[in-house]
Amino acid sequence: MRGQTLIALTALAAVGLAGCNNANRANASANGICKPFTTANAQGNTAATALPGAVPAAEPSAALDDCLHRWGYTLAASSDPANLVADATVAACAQALTGWNQSSLSTVGTNAPVEAPSLLNGQPTNPLAEHHAFAQSRALFYVVQARAGHCGPPPAANTAQNNGGAGRPG
Repeated sequence: MRGQTLIALTALAAVGLAGCNNANRANASANGICKPFTTANAQGNTAATALPGAVPAAEPSAALDDCLHRWGYTLAASSDPANLVADATVAACAQALTGWNQSSLSTVGTNAPVEAPSLLNGQPTNPLAEHHAFAQSRALFYVVQARAGHCGPPPAANTAQNNGGAGRPG
């Protein structure tokens, strides 16, 4: 009889702990930790959700940011260290990064990137290096954000849109 009571108490404790885990996941998502994914509107265009600081879809960096967001959340479930997962995220979005770099080169009108001091640290830099640094830091942020908030990958129906041409995450 004592063994059955012990098993029943253990099962009850497990159910209680599982309920707490699900409550924390719901609260993390409800508290705004997870960034919602962009959605396609009726015209087939991708519209950014209305978030403070959201990048307008017409910005060349928007496709890269969306790709990093999707792949970062998708790959965050990996047990690898966050910096390695962020590197994989940037690799998955290489096509979107290349597109942004090509766009900035056509804007400058030359193939040679212009060197200037970084506004963050004063070191000489150029737009291509800053784009790569942006991609690295944003990818790491999305991986850590997804892990901290228990954020899920993008919905399967939504992944064919703007994933940087690197295949289908998830």
